[in-house]
Amino acid sequence: MTSPDDPIIFDDQPEAGHQFQRLLAIMSNLRNPDTGCPWDIEQDFGTIAPYTLEEAHEVADAIERAAWDELPAELGDLALQVVFHAQIAKDRGLFDVTDVLRAINNKMVHRHPHVFGTENRDKTAQQQSADWEKIKAAERATKGKRETPTGVLDDVALALPALTRALKLQKRAARVGFDWTDIGDVLAKISEESEELVEARAMLGADEIAEEYGDLLFVMVNLGRHLDLDPEACLRATNSKFTRRFAYIEDALRKRGKTPDQSDLEEMDALWNAAKAAGIK
Repeated sequence: MTSPDDPIIFDDQPEAGHQFQRLLAIMSNLRNPDTGCPWDIEQDFGTIAPYTLEEAHEVADAIERAAWDELPAELGDLALQVVFHAQIAKDRGLFDVTDVLRAINNKMVHRHPHVFGTENRDKTAQQQSADWEKIKAAERATKGKRETPTGVLDDVALALPALTRALKLQKRAARVGFDWTDIGDVLAKISEESEELVEARAMLGADEIAEEYGDLLFVMVNLGRHLDLDPEACLRATNSKFTRRFAYIEDALRKRGKTPDQSDLEEMDALWNAAKAAGIK
């Protein structure tokens, strides 16, 4: 049992390294097979991975809402995920948090030769981003010589949100020349895929319709890339706009003594247009 003055529980020292060591101690205690938390002890990489993705999305959500008072806690939740995975690995004798930190420290130094090396720092952000990608490509090539050679797309993470993964796949393919050079070609492809979806809906089955719909989504991501837009961020913003405008509809209906299921499309569409006119974005 811990005592009331246990520094793991009661410790407000304002020093980042100290608090990080405290977090490591907390996780070690939670995973202790004799005295820890049964739930934490039972977890493995696979069961924790969904929580890692969820916490990353909650960080993005706090940023999207400019909820700066919430962001420290959300970032803390995400940091806990890193520590949790590192503790699981340590328990299995695979690696520990020191290896995790060493890996990212070495990577950041290696990928910023204009800061930590002798390269010229006088570059635009776009040039630095291009150099970053070149360094990553060289790292993949070196890895391929040590292990089974990898394809251009092989290490684009499967667990990414689908829109984000589509964007990364397209960027990777574009680096080796598999890309349209004219945005007009992308727009023409959107028209083509739209027509194919209409034809599939009229003549084909559910599997073919789903395939054509996926093709249309994929080329829409490509359009975003050519417009220098992040499709995930754009759709997230539209989701938020839709939520706010629908809340306007619900509030207006409530004032009329109604709920949405007691209304109809015509009335709600008129309220939607009213929300737009009111500048709700």
